[in-house]
Amino acid sequence: MSGAAKRSFLAGLRWTSLRLRLLIVFALVALVAAVSASGIAYWLNREAVLTRTQDAALGDFRRQMQNRAASLPTQLTAAELRHAAEQMASSSPGYHVLLVGSHDGKPVVGSSDLDAFTAQDVPDSLRKQVSRKQPLKKGDSFEYHLFWQRTSIGGTPYLVAGTKIIGGGPTGYMLKSLDQERQDLNSLAWSLGIATALALIGSALLAQAAATTVLRPVQRLGDAARKLGEGKLDTRLVVSGTDELADLSRTFNRAAGSLEKKVADMSAREESSRRFVADMSHELRTPLTAITAVAEVLEDEADSLDPMIAPAVHLVVSETRRLNDLVENLMEVTRFDAGTARLVLDTVDVADQVTACVDARAWLDAVDLDAERGLMVRLDPRRLDVILANLIGNALKHGGSPVRVAVRADDDELTIEVRDHGPGVPEEVLPHVFDRFYKASASRPRSEGSGLGLSIAMENAHIHGGDITAFNSPDGDGAVFLLRLPRDAGRLLDAPADEDRDDDRDGPGDDANGKDGAK
Repeated sequence: MSGAAKRSFLAGLRWTSLRLRLLIVFALVALVAAVSASGIAYWLNREAVLTRTQDAALGDFRRQMQNRAASLPTQLTAAELRHAAEQMASSSPGYHVLLVGSHDGKPVVGSSDLDAFTAQDVPDSLRKQVSRKQPLKKGDSFEYHLFWQRTSIGGTPYLVAGTKIIGGGPTGYMLKSLDQERQDLNSLAWSLGIATALALIGSALLAQAAATTVLRPVQRLGDAARKLGEGKLDTRLVVSGTDELADLSRTFNRAAGSLEKKVADMSAREESSRRFVADMSHELRTPLTAITAVAEVLEDEADSLDPMIAPAVHLVVSETRRLNDLVENLMEVTRFDAGTARLVLDTVDVADQVTACVDARAWLDAVDLDAERGLMVRLDPRRLDVILANLIGNALKHGGSPVRVAVRADDDELTIEVRDHGPGVPEEVLPHVFDRFYKASASRPRSEGSGLGLSIAMENAHIHGGDITAFNSPDGDGAVFLLRLPRDAGRLLDAPADEDRDDDRDGPGDDANGKDGAK
């Protein structure tokens, strides 16, 4: 089973878990109720059937013993006892009779059917009870009582009873088959079992109907919540009824409406702020262009100016350039936030790109490059230049030279490692080095860069489908920034290749101060 199929199967199990629990609970309740009712009904019917059959047989046997056996002489032959037993059994069909008497001091036995009932069929415990004299109690004038016992002979249930005639008369035993009653009770048990099964099936159907009735609104609520989580804030539930689920649906609708309104308000404020930054940056461009031109003229004439004025001129020139970089970076940030930044893909040699980036900024003497020539990738070379300029410039500024840049690649991924030899980044600062305008120390709020360099580098990595991670070297020798990019960004991103470069300019691309105050 594939991973996707397995996840789908597990999701299905999660979806049906509540339904399954309802079915199981209904089935268990129905099973316990049906089994209890069937067990009680079977036990009551069994006792009623056996008691009725037993009482009828014992009552008739008692009368036969009182009317026939009591009138027999004390001395009888086996033939006479057999004849008397046959008469007793024939008068009340359904059981066999065994009479035990004496003749000339010897025991004599007569049975109504020697094949069906012999003396060996009488349990010893019953024979002892029948022969034992019972103490006379108030209201009881008989020394011998009628005793009975249920037994099994050859797998067939029987009722065996016996009593003795007072005054030396014969002792009589009765054998009554209970096989018909067993068959009737077995039929009753099958009927109750079928009724229990039908009750279980009915409870399952009822549970299914109840689960569907209860879970359908819950499922709709879950689907609506999922859509709401996916950003479809106009999702609403159709409310019907006045039960608890209807109240829950109304509460969901109110919460969704409130959330939609708040998100709309926040989006409007965010759009307004983004538009303000973009408009402000565009508006600042014109005066900055003029100021920059004047500053460059002043810089050219700085050596001929009054020594008291020259430092101020240099300061103005420096701050003008910094302000120009800040405006360009703000414009780029607004493009990322608005989602209008696009890739202009090209197939390039990574080693050439890194060399060109370092050479354009006069960093050749401060950077050690470990890159194999001929390593071709398809990406946006200008955005790669922005990433490298910020990472390498940041390492030079905060870690010091030499900065080592190592380029590696496999079939799918390009990795560029930028390592410095400085004191490293404090552990509490590492999670924030890519945050905009983050300052590691409140006592150093001002730096030469805009504070957006690493943030812009990260955004450029993300738009390629890549990422940048920052960590300290395990040997404690400086910080490491690891850039990961796909070798072919066109396969991962739907990037138009004919975008106008002038409409998506990154600015100077050399703001290497994103880690401002991080070291």
